[in-house]
Amino acid sequence: MKINMAHLKERATSGGWINFAIFDAKSTNGDNDGLLHQLTQSARTNGLQVDQSALAFQSGGRMKFYGDKNLVSYLSKGWVPQWTHQIDV
Repeated sequence: MKINMAHLKERATSGGWINFAIFDAKSTNGDNDGLLHQLTQSARTNGLQVDQSALAFQSGGRMKFYGDKNLVSYLSKGWVPQWTHQIDV
């Protein structure tokens, strides 16, 4: 199954860079931790550096995020999905 993802790099507030991945979880099955772990490992196996990761999904007509607390806070400020890659899982 192919999953859309965004692999982005942003400057960290403490200096340096953070590589992060956001995965298109059109629906979640209740095991968000397991799903996020599986997708993150798959991205790393495909050669992508991932320091932080999150799931993105629609709930109640709104974009929601689940994952690393700091990344979710950043994404919640108005990030709109712009998928850069597809991975097979």
